Amino acid sequence: MSKEYLIPKDWSGKLSRLSLATKSKLRGQHKGSHRSQRFGASLDFSDFREYTPGDDVRQIDWNVYARTDKYFIKRFLDEQEMRVHILLDSSKSMGDPLKWNFARQLAASLGILVLQRDDRLSFAAVTNDKNLPFRRKGATYRKAFTQVITDLKEPTMADSFAKNAVSFLPKDSTVLFLITDCLEDLETLKSLIQKLPRFAGDIRILQVVTNEELVPSYSGDIQLEDVETSQRLNISMSSRVIETYEQEHQLHQRGLENICSKFGVRLLQVNADEGISHVIFHQLLRANWVQ
Repeated sequence: MSKEYLIPKDWSGKLSRLSLATKSKLRGQHKGSHRSQRFGASLDFSDFREYTPGDDVRQIDWNVYARTDKYFIKRFLDEQEMRVHILLDSSKSMGDPLKWNFARQLAASLGILVLQRDDRLSFAAVTNDKNLPFRRKGATYRKAFTQVITDLKEPTMADSFAKNAVSFLPKDSTVLFLITDCLEDLETLKSLIQKLPRFAGDIRILQVVTNEELVPSYSGDIQLEDVETSQRLNISMSSRVIETYEQEHQLHQRGLENICSKFGVRLLQVNADEGISHVIFHQLLRANWVQ
């Protein structure tokens, strides 16, 4: 897919049918499109409550007074904005063209979902450069946000995503998305994950994988190079080697799932080979991450 068309031209229209689903307490004090459980001044009627001194007399329902000879006020559900932060891993392990393109499509799609609901979006890519994060609210910024994602350079950060992620997080989010491949040792990932609940009430990790990572297709004598450390390893690929790799990969995955479960973080593995449409309209819907 060319850089100019990171996402299809009609993608925003398709996403307009969806919104983020969360049970986390909405933290924004500005008006949005989400109903809070506290009462305020929106147009969504809730119920009546008997008038007490200090209440706004403009809320008195005179029709009820005429029937009951008692003063009752109307109560309305307040509307508050959702604050969503998207954090994108741009370490070298994300540099596979398929994976990087898909990760950007995922970030762009989630951002569009947030902005079109008049919620507040912030976005940051974890890089060696401390660039200012994208912070905007409202549907008018969908195109600008998509352009920000499109213009992101290929991943070149050799440092650990998990070790650097915290410095790119805002302090008070409703929902926090991490888009990463989780290709770091479990202790490093645990160190990050256990800190995340202080930043948001609803934390979600989208673990981006590819078919090649899940089931390598290499054969014969090859030299492997760690893209982040540049360490090289000569190896003769065989069914036994691949089987050992798959076992280690499964151990890593189970360990990651256990860590996320322990700290109340939601984890969803998404395969770049399956495409953005499948992930958004099937996986995220089934997981109740969108509705």
